[in-house]
Amino acid sequence: MAQGYVKASDLPQVIPVFPLDGAILLPRGQLPLNIFEPRYLNMVDDAMAGDRIIGMIQCAGGPPHQPALAAVGCAGRITSFAETSDGRYLITLTGVSRFRVTNELGAPTPYRQVRAAFADFEADLTPPAEEDFDRPDFMAALRAYLGRRQLEIDWEMAEAAPREALVNSLSMALPFDPAEKQALIEATDLTARAGILTAMMRIDAAEPGDGDAPGPMQ
Repeated sequence: MAQGYVKASDLPQVIPVFPLDGAILLPRGQLPLNIFEPRYLNMVDDAMAGDRIIGMIQCAGGPPHQPALAAVGCAGRITSFAETSDGRYLITLTGVSRFRVTNELGAPTPYRQVRAAFADFEADLTPPAEEDFDRPDFMAALRAYLGRRQLEIDWEMAEAAPREALVNSLSMALPFDPAEKQALIEATDLTARAGILTAMMRIDAAEPGDGDAPGPMQ
């Protein structure tokens, strides 16, 4: 159960959104954010005074000053909050559930708000069962991907991590482009997301230009 929410109807129908390409949130994932723009400081103030829910969402084209919003984002609850001496907020959002944007409201607030439909993603509120997972195949794809990019992770922790934590944390953290990130958000379930992530890592590792094989881990 996510943050005390049992069913989709427990979640607020109208939520503030933070459009940010490349920064996605997934259920039970944790996303640290450094908030400094006045409109988003206002958004955090209002969220902290209410249910602490903020929707992370990517953009889908349109003018830079008011880009269109992607169809699907993920709502998170502020689970950590600190204020710096220069007036910034350092917060952590913990993912609760994905949502579908029904429509954007003409809100009087400086930040954007949407009517959010959570019903299609009610399964997000319950951690998935630890089903069979071809971890060696997944880890091989991850090693090839990180090797090509000369990135490193804590392999011992990755090997021991539960499937959901491993797949969702990598989906959030790895530097895929916004369209690829959106595909990971919109994956039907965790099994589908793991398959998409594996394919994306293999495609990236196989791209020409860095030699015929991934280089050694640094």
